[in-house]
Amino acid sequence: MRVRLRNVPGVLGALATVIGDAGGNIAVVEGFEAKGATLERSICVNARDEDHQLRIVKAVESLENVELLDWFDRTFRMHEGGKIETLALCSVGDRDDLSMAYTPGVARVCMAIHHDVAKSHELTIRKNTVAIVSDGTAVLGLGNIGPEAAMPVMEGKALLFKEFAGVDAFPLCLNTTDTEEIIETVQRIAPSFGGINLEDIAAPACFEIEERLKELLDIPVFHDDQHGTAVVALAALWNSLKIVDKNMEDISVVISGIGAAGVAIGKILLSAGVGEVIGVDSTGAIYKGRDRLNPVKEWFAANTNAERRAGSLQDVIAGTDVFMGVSAPDVLTAADLRNMAKDPIIFAMANPNPEITPEAADGLAAVMATGRSDYPNQINNVLAFPGIFRGAFDACATDITESMKLAAAENIAAVVGDELAPDHVIPSVFDPRVIERVAPAVAAAAIAEGVVRG
Repeated sequence: MRVRLRNVPGVLGALATVIGDAGGNIAVVEGFEAKGATLERSICVNARDEDHQLRIVKAVESLENVELLDWFDRTFRMHEGGKIETLALCSVGDRDDLSMAYTPGVARVCMAIHHDVAKSHELTIRKNTVAIVSDGTAVLGLGNIGPEAAMPVMEGKALLFKEFAGVDAFPLCLNTTDTEEIIETVQRIAPSFGGINLEDIAAPACFEIEERLKELLDIPVFHDDQHGTAVVALAALWNSLKIVDKNMEDISVVISGIGAAGVAIGKILLSAGVGEVIGVDSTGAIYKGRDRLNPVKEWFAANTNAERRAGSLQDVIAGTDVFMGVSAPDVLTAADLRNMAKDPIIFAMANPNPEITPEAADGLAAVMATGRSDYPNQINNVLAFPGIFRGAFDACATDITESMKLAAAENIAAVVGDELAPDHVIPSVFDPRVIERVAPAVAAAAIAEGVVRG
């Protein structure tokens, strides 16, 4: 808020009091020295939601000796005009520069690529550029909100790519939900990009889109909602098992929610050697031969739950070691945790409200993680996707494989090191050591597997 205060005793105190009485939390008050009859200052106030901020504004407007000049929502202000822009990497200050950057000099570069298309990965932005592709059908916890409304999320993703890994990314929100049209569109725009990051595309279409594009394109294709979550969850699990002194091959894991993230978590856990994985959807436990299974869940049923345990989440969680939730709020209770094996590990990753709150699990879970930033142990995809693409680009990779994802997970976990504790099994997204470890490990895995451009 921008306010004008009369320079008389008690006015600033009255302003602070009325904001506090309205439930606002003053975060910043611009420094000032009062010398004239009035003074103007900016005050940053944290509010719970939009209705709450309007109540705070009304309270300030009611004050004597205080004039509210202007106010704005900082989140909306951050988004005005978007969050990213295109910047030039070279100057065009004279005819010599122009002749190289554009005509006639650029023609030689065009022909070099014409004779060897692989040179496009050296001589254009493809070398470091990702397309963030979405149809807006599964955005955060908002659901199917359409391509225009999905743009702020995709812009944010592009911002994170650049901030954490120096990768240039551009959001492409498509005005179609047809699987074939999405595949065809991405295939047609692929010559402009070095990688494809699929984002917020609803299951089961997201599985076919990713699988088909990986077959059709010779650049990395990565569905972050699946694999980013899975990589970070595995990293956190590796460290959590050290705390409870259990081995990967000896544990049993229940996954609640067998959509995009749940299936990917199951796959990466199996690749990491987890002994038993059981998936649960809205119908109940998934097992071979159960009804109401789409093709993806049929694969999941064929490769997990060998004992064909049936029933509800409450039925199958008894005696298990780990719960991983990517489903819905409040599906797990304290009683369920008491029925699990000793020292249960709980990853309740539903956003914004987890399957069980840390408060409800306190004293029962040996390790507790969520998808939220206001609790310890946040399972956040930003720990994975920047480093994975940075490593893929550095190695000139043509694919992102399971071994590259495992390398990312192992090195995310390794960053924690001696700082390991029940409330610190995963590093902060702001820890620079994450990208320093993950990118070279992913690049090395790509080279070892031979999925690199010669």
